[in-house]
Amino acid sequence: MNIAIIAHDAKKELMVQFCIAYCGILSRHTLCSTGTTGKMVSEATGLTIQRFLSGAQGGDQQIAARIACNEIDMLLLFRDPLTAKPSEPNDMNLLRLCDMHTIPVATNIATAEVLIHGLERGDLDWRNIVTR
Repeated sequence: MNIAIIAHDAKKELMVQFCIAYCGILSRHTLCSTGTTGKMVSEATGLTIQRFLSGAQGGDQQIAARIACNEIDMLLLFRDPLTAKPSEPNDMNLLRLCDMHTIPVATNIATAEVLIHGLERGDLDWRNIVTR
């Protein structure tokens, strides 16, 4: 499966810890990420991650384009709900695209854990039928 990883600045370390904890599962899938998040996760875990531009430079829009083309099977988007961001419209666009293309999305560590455990159990294998 193709998994996209994005984390707001205040959630980057949490994303790194999440990816360390689930490195074994994530290593069996194709990962892509915005620039800084991808660099931090890759350095901490050794996972191979296709890195796009940083979010501020349009990396989230690059991922949105892949979602629109149905090339992403899951989005892990760790959002910071306490700090207003100029990228909020981009986040809403990502969520809208995931809804349009029936792509599972997690916006916090709780939903990410549910998705990652479901991924390991095979609960998301239906994506292979939908996208192929």
